[in-house]
Amino acid sequence: MPTLILLTLSNIFMTAAWYWHLKGGPEVANARPMGWVILISWLLAGVEYCLAVPANRIGFADGWSAGQLKVAQEAIALTVFGIFMVTVLGEALSWRHAAAFACIMAAAGFMFVGK
Repeated sequence: MPTLILLTLSNIFMTAAWYWHLKGGPEVANARPMGWVILISWLLAGVEYCLAVPANRIGFADGWSAGQLKVAQEAIALTVFGIFMVTVLGEALSWRHAAAFACIMAAAGFMFVGK
């Protein structure tokens, strides 16, 4: 459970680091100075690393394989991004998002079968 919680928190920070500056549309995003965007994004990514590295070490110590950790992280990332995309960026979800989510969740399921 600590692994999943830390991976979720790390993905929240990484999603924010990668996409926060797009809020407001292209005109608003392009008006933000690139240097500041990069600096703020790096600060957010630093927090992400402080959460992701322990998550992976704890998960590995608990018997998760590297593949399981990566697929779980991707499944969490897609979930976090979907929520961020709708709530922060104001974009709508479509059937394509649902299909992609189903594929990632299927991959996560395959990685944990028999484990």
